[in-house]
Amino acid sequence: MLEEEQKTLKLEGTVSSIIFQNEENGYTILRMEVGEEEMTVVGVMPGISPGEYVTVQGQWVRHATYGTQFRADLVERRLPQGLKEIYHYLASGAVKGVGKATARQLTETFGEDVLRVIEEEPEKLTKLRGITPKRARTISETFRKQMGTRRLLEFLADHDLSPQLAMPLFRAYGDVALEVIRSNPYVMTESAFGLEFAKADQVAIDLGITAESPVRLEAGLLFELNHNLSNGHSFLPYGKLLGATAQLLSVSSEVLEECLERLTTHGEVMQEAIAGEQAVYLPNLYEAEDYVAQRILEMSHVELLPPEDLEQKMEEIQKRHQITYAPQQKQAVEQAAKRQIMLLTGGPGTGKTTCLRGVLALFEELGLETALAAPTGRAAKRLGELCKTEASTIHRLLETGYDGHSDQLVFTHNEGEPLDVDAVIVDEVSMVDVALMAALLAALPNGCRLILVGDPDQLPSVGPGNLFSDLIRSQVVPTVRLTEIFRQAAASAIVRNAHLINQGILPNIRENNNDFFFLQRRDAQSTVETIVDLCVRRLPERMGIPPEQIQVLSPTRRRGTGTTVLNQALQQVLNPPDPKKGERRFGDWIFRTGDRVMQVKNNYDIMWREDAGSQSGMGMFNGDIGVIQSVDKESVLVDFEGKLVEYTPDMLGELEPAFAVTVHKAQGSEYRAVILAALDGAPMLMTRGILYTAVTRAKDLFIVVGDEFVIANMTVNHRQTRRYSGLRARLTREFTS
Repeated sequence: MLEEEQKTLKLEGTVSSIIFQNEENGYTILRMEVGEEEMTVVGVMPGISPGEYVTVQGQWVRHATYGTQFRADLVERRLPQGLKEIYHYLASGAVKGVGKATARQLTETFGEDVLRVIEEEPEKLTKLRGITPKRARTISETFRKQMGTRRLLEFLADHDLSPQLAMPLFRAYGDVALEVIRSNPYVMTESAFGLEFAKADQVAIDLGITAESPVRLEAGLLFELNHNLSNGHSFLPYGKLLGATAQLLSVSSEVLEECLERLTTHGEVMQEAIAGEQAVYLPNLYEAEDYVAQRILEMSHVELLPPEDLEQKMEEIQKRHQITYAPQQKQAVEQAAKRQIMLLTGGPGTGKTTCLRGVLALFEELGLETALAAPTGRAAKRLGELCKTEASTIHRLLETGYDGHSDQLVFTHNEGEPLDVDAVIVDEVSMVDVALMAALLAALPNGCRLILVGDPDQLPSVGPGNLFSDLIRSQVVPTVRLTEIFRQAAASAIVRNAHLINQGILPNIRENNNDFFFLQRRDAQSTVETIVDLCVRRLPERMGIPPEQIQVLSPTRRRGTGTTVLNQALQQVLNPPDPKKGERRFGDWIFRTGDRVMQVKNNYDIMWREDAGSQSGMGMFNGDIGVIQSVDKESVLVDFEGKLVEYTPDMLGELEPAFAVTVHKAQGSEYRAVILAALDGAPMLMTRGILYTAVTRAKDLFIVVGDEFVIANMTVNHRQTRRYSGLRARLTREFTS
């Protein structure tokens, strides 16, 4: 069986019973008769019913609790044939309104033509005793819906596409889903479905869509714009968009020009001359960027009348906190009293936290209701601990609601229902993209103050835009930049070296004292082995730091010291296989009870409940880290610091192992001890910004394991991938409509 588990196999047989089926996502556990044997099959098989004849393709997997199962990756379904199969199918209850007695009546009356009659001529069903016109319609509608799902699944199987596409497509388009993708298979590349463009393109070719069909050309242009959001671009220059799309579709740029103008005319893209470029935007990004610029400019021009006793209040705050503000810190707190919006920036050890506490205390003195927020859960928790008050993620601050018109989740707080606050302080703003900032600004009531705090030298946001850097470089927004490193912080080698790295100066990494250490390793195997030993033995035994307070980082996912290899090595020693631990394979990873995992995408409609069961809510966000509590045949239960979330098998793509994470994913978090693997990676990842961000994630201890030449190259490599953003130009009015 172990050898068979690695092979892709095909089974054919009849569904005998359904053990479990999730109607939302189609995940199913069923028993299937294959010859004389009965087997358990798991996979995405929406609407499947007993009596159906199916062909499944996949692998044998071994579940720690439920034994051997067949995981179906592709499913082909055939309607039951012959009276016996048809009766068994109808008698199973698969069709609403039909039980065993009615199934017998139907098959006896209509014979093998019964399924066609149900779908196409439901009025004939009323000839049978007990079937009213209303019941006949219910039976027919249920069956037609099943047939719609079945035909959609057959279409996906015919084109070697995953059945997991079926439910999101069906939820989006209902009974006409198949018609929609037949007319435009490129809709499957939208983020809600996530199909690779090349696969959708192959389906289009199979359907007879020509290379220069407007459907294909327009889809290619929109795909390039959407794809480049993940590269941080708010827009693409006209020429670059045409060039990239021409290469994607293997057509000339000239044939795309007319399509782009048509998309512009129909409002599917927006064009504007900005920052020396003819910029092409997706409408939502254009509106977000324009709105952010307008609101920021409005707020930047507002000067507030500070309290007459401001000096006295600041003296009282300093006495209460037992601190004396340095000139720059005093300036920051005073600025917060005088301006509606302010940027506060500075590197590690420059006193940003002291300033934040001072601003918060001043706002309390002024009787202002203040909300604290950060982009990620870990950053929000850290902010709350530093300021000794409650803080939340920006998403949770804004809350989520459901828009029945657009069939999408939206933020509850907006211009129509603003936040009930007088001031908002946001930390780690370098991580905030332009769309999220637009949502936050829309939720601020008139007159609300806004303090934006961050370090512009850290990595930019994962999402589109270059928000914090654009705001600072525009010189439009009142800004206080903290530059003085305080004596206590200067004693930390982490702080000293972070500032040296930021200046492009290689610190003396061989000094190995205090809280910053370097361990020379020149090959991947010894680097990984050293990191594992540090996590399992050396740091816990010699420094009293348990593994759960150590975070391993790498610039890259791939290669010999990427997070993929590191996670596999660390799981093997920190959470090895155990018959008592449930586990489930998903892709190349085995999720196991006790694993540290990370949520890797924003999911506004996922439900969570508190461990104590007293509260529940919605939404988990990119970067949230938790520990798997249990794994069973239906779900993986994860504890995100007291919030319990159940992931059904089809949702596991939203989780990644987090024994080791990329530096990008660690941004906004702080850990007691950080170990960085610095050996190899793509040049665009081995940069000063990556190294600086990694170092500044460590609170008490930073260890870099790798090659000193790699670290030296990272220190001098100030390569920054250009992001196309129009925000700075809008703030400085450097554009023409």
